[in-house]
Amino acid sequence: MEPSTRFADLTVAAFVDRLASAEPVPGGGSAAAVVASLAAGLVAMVASLSRDRPKYADHAALHEEAASAARRLADRFLELADEDAAAYAAFASAMKLPRDTDREREVRSAAMAQAARAASEAPFQTVQACADVVAYAEALAGRSNRNASSDLEVAALLAVAATRAAATNVYVNLPSIGDESASRELLRRTEELADHIERQADQTRELARSGETRDPVEARSE
Repeated sequence: MEPSTRFADLTVAAFVDRLASAEPVPGGGSAAAVVASLAAGLVAMVASLSRDRPKYADHAALHEEAASAARRLADRFLELADEDAAAYAAFASAMKLPRDTDREREVRSAAMAQAARAASEAPFQTVQACADVVAYAEALAGRSNRNASSDLEVAALLAVAATRAAATNVYVNLPSIGDESASRELLRRTEELADHIERQADQTRELARSGETRDPVEARSE
């Protein structure tokens, strides 16, 4: 990927074509972030379809916030797709450093550890942002346009898929960080977040399918 080219500027077909190529980037981390962007887009759509409708007037504040926040999240995920690709490229470059002498091996090892940290950070941030997506999806379930309830369910499913995919890209980089304590902590935080996201997504799907109408809730602050 050329540094000046953002995935957000590509057509869907062009992104898939790059994904299918023999080039190492974009890879799984970028794909996870793009999937998460689709989930956020669906949440924004449901909120937008619910605004200015008298039937859902009691939830107007939630709709306004969710629509705006989900759009920002969708944009952020596309940025994370770029960041993930750049981080992997840096890691790949570190792996190619010479290692003929003790000094070269030391420099290479330090460069790989630093690059591995960065390569685990982008997918971890994707997982973190997915938690916001499912939080808004769950809040909207039963408080938004019932005709779009299946879209909330799809958003929840996509968010879980993106979370688990991004988490995989966190895990694969942990052995190269070179700090066992930091690796264990990042593993713990990632697994806790992923489990929480999956549980909240399950709640969203159950609420969306039930057709239950819920009482108004305060719009959640970001």
